[in-house]
Amino acid sequence: MSGSIDRRRLFQLLGGSVIGGGAYAGLGYAARQERKAEENDCRGGKLWDLHHDLFGSGILLSPQKLGGGTHAVDLATNRTLAWISYWNYGDTCPISHHLAAYPSDDPRKGFEFINSTQGGENVLIYGIPTRIKEKGLLEGNGQGNHLYRVRYDGAQMTLVEDVAESTGIGLGVHTVIYPDAQGFAGADGQKDITAFFDRPRGTEKTKVQMAFRGDWKAKDTSSLERAWLGGGTLRFTRLVEPSETGKYELEGSKGNKINWEMAPMSELLVERGQIPGDSPSSLTGLDAVVHHPGNRWSAVILRMCSAALIVDRANWEPVACLHMPKGSPGNLPVKKVGSGPDAWEVTFDDVKNPAHEAGFSPDGKSFVMMNNLRQNNIPVFDTSDPDPRRWKKVTYVEDPDWTGQYPSPFHLCFSMDRTKMFLSVLAPKPRDSEVWVVDARTWKVIKKFRNVGPDCQTMAVSYDGKYVFQIFSGFQRLSCGLFVFTQDTLEPVGYFPNFGGHHDCVVVPTKVEHLLNSRCTTL
Repeated sequence: MSGSIDRRRLFQLLGGSVIGGGAYAGLGYAARQERKAEENDCRGGKLWDLHHDLFGSGILLSPQKLGGGTHAVDLATNRTLAWISYWNYGDTCPISHHLAAYPSDDPRKGFEFINSTQGGENVLIYGIPTRIKEKGLLEGNGQGNHLYRVRYDGAQMTLVEDVAESTGIGLGVHTVIYPDAQGFAGADGQKDITAFFDRPRGTEKTKVQMAFRGDWKAKDTSSLERAWLGGGTLRFTRLVEPSETGKYELEGSKGNKINWEMAPMSELLVERGQIPGDSPSSLTGLDAVVHHPGNRWSAVILRMCSAALIVDRANWEPVACLHMPKGSPGNLPVKKVGSGPDAWEVTFDDVKNPAHEAGFSPDGKSFVMMNNLRQNNIPVFDTSDPDPRRWKKVTYVEDPDWTGQYPSPFHLCFSMDRTKMFLSVLAPKPRDSEVWVVDARTWKVIKKFRNVGPDCQTMAVSYDGKYVFQIFSGFQRLSCGLFVFTQDTLEPVGYFPNFGGHHDCVVVPTKVEHLLNSRCTTL
């Protein structure tokens, strides 16, 4: 079978039924009911016997989280093209976390990607009865926070550099390629550190272009719970490379403020004192950076502050701070308060809720971020103005399902034609997570895929504009796979095998332009 899917055959084989669902207007239209979003129940679905060239010639790259490695799957053949396991390189606790791939004219002949890994006590938070700590495997190279640079040469994957070892900066969360493919940014919410790196050629080693640390100073210090709700000051400091060694001193667990990551929707655990560490009260949750398609502005994501600090990569200075909660100012001023090292501050009257994943639309006209736990909505900023200080919060994506702490909007990406935003939506156990579709012109929910699988994480789109790939089971021991649906007609295609509890997914770009729909502009 090739070409389009017969609709009747599709639904017979999937076993899904279309059921009604509510979609309500956002800000200013709350009382007016819009047309109902379509829904599909995806329980029991399967990828039937199709020729896999249906999905095109893309290469899907997925890290295994606690599996300790990364797989590249040929979407045309449903065959693992190559894989790597970081255990083989002496990492005694590799938690293969997030990744981003540089463009390649022909990924089957070779491509390169950056893969962050966690380690240390992060392995202990999933209820696994492991003796890994007692055996001493979390010490030394088991501390994690590696940034592995990996190359596929057409036959196998090879680890060519540990960027953390080369630069002294170890970051274990998001890695995001620049829109021009000439470097990448990394971040780590346990350390509140972000760094920007160049792209080396040949045998060269990666170099740090700039690095920063975020710190929070609360107005109300009576309790951790009030430390963010009561407002405070964000201090953003430029880090200086030690001249004696030529390397920063932030490898492994060095610099950690908390002992393990804030898993999705875990910000309240910090407020309740349930995540120990050296300095939880100063935590900003700086665990990601996304880039504006224009390649000048980068948004530093601050979970605990519910904010995105906009950095000008032309001079490495922050210029604006987008504040997410409904009922709060949308754009806060940034003030430079020191030099040697340079430091900037942003004052928050309060922080009504934490926020998490975020991204720019491929045309650069919009920015969104997930308000979670206390509000559960998605603020939409108009970012079409060339000056970020004039970017404005214009509306919210809202839905009656998003009440209480769950279900919650999580990761996002956009369709190739830029008309739709795709969301993974986390549901409370034992329910499976969902995938929702938002019209990116009206910001209304138009589709809900129910019961997709446990722990839906990031999504990837095929660059021919045909399919969306939703990875699920980012954590160990649960059902895992890849749910596929069409980008244009939003029809479920089925499930694609994907082994090992994958946590992220990226289709390797074949053109620089593809980065605008890859792990560059969105998380």
